[in-house]
Amino acid sequence: MAEICCGVVGEEETLTLPVEPSSRPSGRRSLDLLPLKYMADPPENSRKRQKLDPSVSPPPPPARECENAVDSCESSTDEESKENEVVLENKVVVVEECSPKYGITSVCGRRREMEDAVSVHPSFCREKQDHFFGVYDGHGCSHVATMCKERLHEIVEEEVEKEKVDWKSTMEKSFIRMDEEVLNSSKTKQSFSCKCELQTPHCDAVGSTAVVAVVTPEKIIVSNCGDSRAVLCRNGVAIPLSSDHKPDRPDELDRINKAGGRVIYWDGARVLGVLAMSRAIGE
Repeated sequence: MAEICCGVVGEEETLTLPVEPSSRPSGRRSLDLLPLKYMADPPENSRKRQKLDPSVSPPPPPARECENAVDSCESSTDEESKENEVVLENKVVVVEECSPKYGITSVCGRRREMEDAVSVHPSFCREKQDHFFGVYDGHGCSHVATMCKERLHEIVEEEVEKEKVDWKSTMEKSFIRMDEEVLNSSKTKQSFSCKCELQTPHCDAVGSTAVVAVVTPEKIIVSNCGDSRAVLCRNGVAIPLSSDHKPDRPDELDRINKAGGRVIYWDGARVLGVLAMSRAIGE
């Protein structure tokens, strides 16, 4: 199971970090120290420094050394002030860009191998403040979900840069291209770093759901394939942004029957008694 929680930091919001209280008491001990002074140049015959009378003041350093010390102090102060200015400028830029904040959760569960993948790409389009978030729930193996993680945001970016953006058409073309790339990779027996045996009929049962959200300054575009969901939380209320593709949904059931498939109720509605979703990338 994998999920993403996304939000946006506005200009009026401030980020506060929790401060852990110190468990150690701040007790201090007062010690009486005797003022001691040492000679700058000890005698050649003695390796230890000799104690001097506290009332005797050491000789002043040369005037040239004092001037150099003042110059070095001023230069270091100027450098520190410049560094602080750069840090402050960066902080201002980050606040003005309204950067997204998000969280990711991914749990393998009882499976031997993690088959899910998460993809987050802030500002994935050039010169645009569009942010890409994707969750891919793989089944059969992990390589299809991994391919979606590595490629789907790039395909969406390519479609966006082709012509004037029509998000519905852009998402449809992107998902179709992603599905074609997965099918072509299985035909060419492309090697993957997973435990799946990439030979038929094993790789024919590998696929992945996909739910994608593109967050722009004006809107949120959501596209999904399968039963992975997108939910918007507004004032503590969950608002669904996607509709699951399930085999028992009337329109999906009719589509499966017309395509020559069958829906078998085995621990819930499943396509051919296996898949719990009616659509997926791959397979």
